[in-house]
Amino acid sequence: MPKKKKMKLPLAYKPLGFLLGWASGALAGLAFQKTWQAIRHEEDAPDALDKDRSWGEVLLAAAIQGAIFAVVRSAVDRSGATAVERATGVWPAGDKGGRD
Repeated sequence: MPKKKKMKLPLAYKPLGFLLGWASGALAGLAFQKTWQAIRHEEDAPDALDKDRSWGEVLLAAAIQGAIFAVVRSAVDRSGATAVERATGVWPAGDKGGRD
């Protein structure tokens, strides 16, 4: 049986990937804001340069924010890739995977 040659997705996925990245950043920002409000009952998370905040507060906020951004980004990237594969029959990333 002849081996089926894998098609390459055209550059059309690049703009979609950019839009998905932007959307995942916005969604992650909202999720972090809601999470911080639930944890600390504060509207704004501490900024690293806020002199009135402790190291613990700043690092906790950074760790939570990083985790949320990574999860949301991965979920959005995976959903986008799955949708592209369903629509075109081709996975949008090469053999190595995505951007990481």
